[in-house]
Amino acid sequence: MADRLASLLGNFAMNARIFHAGALCGINDLPAQEGMGQLHLIRAGAVDVMHDGSTVAHVTEPSLLFYPLPMAHRFRTDPERGADFVCAHIAFEGGAGNPIATALPPFICRPLSALEGVEPILNLLFAEAFAQHCGRDAVLDRLFEIVLIQVLRNLMEDGSIRVGMLAGMGHPRLRLALVAMHEQPAHAWSLEELAAQAGMSRSVFANTFRDRVGCTPGVYLQRWRIGLAQRALLQGRPLKLIAIEVGYGSEAAFSRAFKASYGVSPRQWQGERQGSAMAAR
Repeated sequence: MADRLASLLGNFAMNARIFHAGALCGINDLPAQEGMGQLHLIRAGAVDVMHDGSTVAHVTEPSLLFYPLPMAHRFRTDPERGADFVCAHIAFEGGAGNPIATALPPFICRPLSALEGVEPILNLLFAEAFAQHCGRDAVLDRLFEIVLIQVLRNLMEDGSIRVGMLAGMGHPRLRLALVAMHEQPAHAWSLEELAAQAGMSRSVFANTFRDRVGCTPGVYLQRWRIGLAQRALLQGRPLKLIAIEVGYGSEAAFSRAFKASYGVSPRQWQGERQGSAMAAR
């Protein structure tokens, strides 16, 4: 079976950086961090999770709280006993345009016991977090990234995401067509070819894809190509080569498709992103 996550993670990296390990007591506000989400692991304690002053979750058992994209949130715990947290910033390459980040809900709350296959990693992560070994932060960063991959696996399999790329990746047949597009974005995929990849008739494939992924295969392929192109633009690669690599016959055709999606030319988008990066330094 084709590896559903290999092409995603190979093209769009995600990185973790630990910023807290220990108790949080009382009220703690965590502001949105530009270009970063947050992943919180609660080892013990009761926590009220609040967004804009409203309680969205009451956590009473060890749990995972995941914000793929920047979002301000508040934790309210017992002012004396508190709750034990290990927290990391999460950066998806490409930020809000990253296809993994955009496929996820804005907030995910799961008991740790419900995350299949994660227990050995969590045991190691918690042991490392509350010790003072050399290289501790580097180890924790990598362990958080492994936890993220396990979370993606679980979300694809448990059916909790009903529409979008991850929902499609969880479908036993659609996943084959999605992986084919991910691995060969420059190919001029026809509906018939994609249906054949999925082992479905043309009409059943088209309807199932639209219902499960939320768009047509053609629209999905264009979004994937543009996402790859944005990544390459930020790396400073020549526009002409990018256009060919992602499946457009010319720089002009690529520019038209890009502007249709984002309202600006690739060079304008590149300049705006580079300007924002410089301003943030």
